[in-house]
Amino acid sequence: MRAPDFWGRRGGIAPLLLSPVAAIYAAATARRMARPGWQAPVPVICCGGATAGGAGKTTLAMDIGSRIQARGTPAHFLLRGYGGSVKGPVQVEPGRHGSEAVGDEALLLAALAPTWVSADRAAGAQLAVAEGAGAIVMDDGLQNPTLAKTLSLLTIDGGYGFGNGHVIPAGPLRESVAAAAARCDAAVLIGPDETGALELLPPTLPVLRGDLVSGPEMAGLAGENVFAFCGIASPRKFFNTLRQGGAVVAGTESFADHYPFDAGDLKALLDQAERLGAIPVTTRKDWVRIPPEFQGRVRVVSVTLRWDDPSQIEALLDRALQQGSLGTA
Repeated sequence: MRAPDFWGRRGGIAPLLLSPVAAIYAAATARRMARPGWQAPVPVICCGGATAGGAGKTTLAMDIGSRIQARGTPAHFLLRGYGGSVKGPVQVEPGRHGSEAVGDEALLLAALAPTWVSADRAAGAQLAVAEGAGAIVMDDGLQNPTLAKTLSLLTIDGGYGFGNGHVIPAGPLRESVAAAAARCDAAVLIGPDETGALELLPPTLPVLRGDLVSGPEMAGLAGENVFAFCGIASPRKFFNTLRQGGAVVAGTESFADHYPFDAGDLKALLDQAERLGAIPVTTRKDWVRIPPEFQGRVRVVSVTLRWDDPSQIEALLDRALQQGSLGTA
């Protein structure tokens, strides 16, 4: 689904009309989060967010998982598998599972390290530990109480912030910013703070800053005409990434987040690219949702997280991994 337009702008009558329902939603979340979660015998790092939709959580999780692996600790990823039919707990097998089963983020993560899809995060974590996980990196799950976290990070998209500042359905927030921030050890701001989101955070909450940068595939597209399409939370961000990388964006097409592309969609998109004399390009997250017979005809541009000060995230991981190891003693 596409988020309502009013979620992204301040003011208007819709948030006011929906505020009673939003209050009920927020209260239910608070009651749920008051329950204690299972304490894993290994560190659990949660890359969460306050808003529904994309904020860069998967990219952050991939970065952290890679840093943990580089230390010699076997990291496993854990997520709900949004958009997939499998409730789990199950280990993702890219050759057997498609995005319709486990969701697109799970396939991206599984290319890096063992990945578990589980609506019940505690059950997924238990299996991960049994299979040798030395640390668990959660993609989302800040509002899931079933698993205790060693380190929780509040991921913020600098271009979107906290939207209109209201809780679902009056806005994009899953809970108030204050409630989410109170359970986090730090915030991670991805991109410039264009909405004043940092002003809503407690002054004592550390803020780490970074930006999304295009992968090495971008070098082969510099100066080329491209037709860009995607079904992600912030299509504009992807299109701008291509322009900043030197591609000439001849046309664009955007779909709802996690949109399930079918053969008809791809035929129409490839026809449009041909009419424009452009190379069809999409994100890695979208590419895994393309029917396999079309994947070879579409170029991919991946993104990675570039930290302003990498030593800050390394220090947080040092502390989290030490705390987790002490918990097993």
